[in-house]
Amino acid sequence: MKRLTKWRLASLFAILALILSGCGKPYLSTLQPAGEVAKTQYDLMKLSTLIMVGVILVVVVIFIVVLVRFRRKDDTIPKQVEGNHKLEIIWTVVPILLLLILAVPTVAATFKLADVSPMDNKNSNALVVNVRAHLYWWDFEYPGKGIVTSQELVVPTNQRVYFNLKSMDVKHAFWIPAVGGKMDVNTDNINKFWLEFDNTKANEAGNLFYGKCAELCGPSHALMDFKVKAISKDKFDSWVTAMKNVKTPQKADSVLAQQGQEIFNKSCIGCHAVTPANNMPETARLAPNLTNFGDRSRVAGILPHTKEEIKNWVRNPETYKPGNKMAGKYPQMSEDQLNALAEYLMGLKVQ
Repeated sequence: MKRLTKWRLASLFAILALILSGCGKPYLSTLQPAGEVAKTQYDLMKLSTLIMVGVILVVVVIFIVVLVRFRRKDDTIPKQVEGNHKLEIIWTVVPILLLLILAVPTVAATFKLADVSPMDNKNSNALVVNVRAHLYWWDFEYPGKGIVTSQELVVPTNQRVYFNLKSMDVKHAFWIPAVGGKMDVNTDNINKFWLEFDNTKANEAGNLFYGKCAELCGPSHALMDFKVKAISKDKFDSWVTAMKNVKTPQKADSVLAQQGQEIFNKSCIGCHAVTPANNMPETARLAPNLTNFGDRSRVAGILPHTKEEIKNWVRNPETYKPGNKMAGKYPQMSEDQLNALAEYLMGLKVQ
């Protein structure tokens, strides 16, 4: 009875795992592809799964037929037959054909997805984004636009976006599950690839996708998230123009925000930039760019975008992201100072 109970529990958990594997939001699930790369990878997954399931079914059918038809009926030793050339040819040729059916589209897709020649062509109009991974945040630079931002990647839909990936500390991995990837982010070389964001799928997902670090990089690896705003080409161009118009740090629009700006300039400006040009070299970018912080959807990539969560984060960032490099970099602030700082940060908008 105990064994039967264990098998029932194992079966229940197996069925539950199978059901949950099909769950997912359109902004996060790899099973709801939202771009050309993700669709190509998804089709390859389906093809390989169909081949594997087909092989399993054929083997099971043959096994059952042999088990029933050729079961032992008496003690007589049957005639021993070996070296059936037809069978040997069949079970040699069939796996080769199956491998070719899987290999040809896989190799073709690999070369297609690895083609980043437009980003290396100086005369090309390709949109290039330099992605720089840090413990535990992301830096996005648009070299052709003169813009740097952090934690939220903004991209146009129905257009290929090319990425240069590099880590500034340890090995990471760049992954937007619903759109494609993942790609290693190394310290000693730059990896390149491209993604395309489908406009219809982006609208279904509320124009917001989730990106993650997919390589174990430290105690807050699971919290190294970023958001992707996938918007139409016209809206993207408007965003670029708005960002470019921010030539100097934005002025606070209230007395409380002005107090917060003063606190920011004394305690935070040494690490955080508040202009999108951010002409500092990559190695000197110590913390996320906050130019459009008020337009973002998360605080520190993981917390709800509210003044209260800003205050909670500044009070003790180690509580939320263990091992982050912000802890201990500024003096402790009073409640009034935190209110003023949060007011100023929430006012940093470009649209």
